Amino acid sequence: QVQLVESGGGLVQPGGSLRLSCTASGFPFHIYAMSWVRQAQGEGLEWVSTVNSGGSTTYADSVKGRFTISRDNAKNTLYLQMNSLKPDDTAVYYCTVDIGVQMRRGQGTQVTVSS
Repeated sequence: QVQLVESGGGLVQPGGSLRLSCTASGFPFHIYAMSWVRQAQGEGLEWVSTVNSGGSTTYADSVKGRFTISRDNAKNTLYLQMNSLKPDDTAVYYCTVDIGVQMRRGQGTQVTVSS
């Protein structure tokens, strides 16, 4: 079955950096576009970034220039390098994949940006 396991979250000061990872299994990772979304407390899901099977990337305006999405198909792993973090980036971050009509996501990893 499809499994997505995120890691790498934590508490960081404003201006700091974190690198999130998502290990995927149960589907042919290399042929699917993969995304990161986030959910702040009390808010809905917000799309952050997507990398397609060919490696092309897109970003939400709120993170453009600060976050970098990448993938390692040999390791079935998705990454999100987050730099210049702001308090507004505080959220649970999920990696997602659309298989058929269903969006699959993992359990998420908490990112807290605070001094």
